[in-house]
Amino acid sequence: MNYTVKEIFSTLQGEGAQSGRVAVFCRFAGCNLWSGREPDRAAAVCAFCDTDFVGTDGPGGGKFATASELAAAIVDAWPAPGQGRPLVVLTGGEPLLQVDAELIAALHEQGFEIAVETNGTLPAPPGLDWICVSPKAGAELRLTCGDELKLVYPQAGLEPAAFAGLAFQYFYLQPKDGDADGDVDGEARRANTRAAVAYCLAHPLWRLSVQTHKLIGIP
Repeated sequence: MNYTVKEIFSTLQGEGAQSGRVAVFCRFAGCNLWSGREPDRAAAVCAFCDTDFVGTDGPGGGKFATASELAAAIVDAWPAPGQGRPLVVLTGGEPLLQVDAELIAALHEQGFEIAVETNGTLPAPPGLDWICVSPKAGAELRLTCGDELKLVYPQAGLEPAAFAGLAFQYFYLQPKDGDADGDVDGEARRANTRAAVAYCLAHPLWRLSVQTHKLIGIP
């Protein structure tokens, strides 16, 4: 299989249960809920996405002919060879459009722990070490178990209570970033944060996820 990757870079995981952990992020190009192009945003299933996943022009991005080639590029991005068990976060876009058994095997052979961040509309191949599902309103949720469910909040027609009985270890509410909707002054983000905090206080199953990488200015 050919793999199309927007970018590969090392950073700290900025959100959710593994926040603060060093990781290599491999962002796959393409998504099944939005083309990634602004003229298509209004008609997209996920119209609030703030991630650039179009093309292969990011750092470390490109087309990889084999799983071994992509795994080697991910190894090269790990910032501390020989220290700790390396973590790779497969993200997008929607990574499960491309992640397959060959890539999982190649990354495990290189000693990586493999996490995936997915919208949950596609089944996950076996062998992933950490599955984070972020449901989107208007999209059928097919991946109903994993390690972490992270709901961007609020989304019209998508209430946290609908997911509380699913087989996840952690349940997070992440305030929706208003900037993707043209919220220049951040008031929508602040209102969404207040709403998420209030919901967590009233429903302790849920924890608050804050995008710390944006707060401290790292990728």
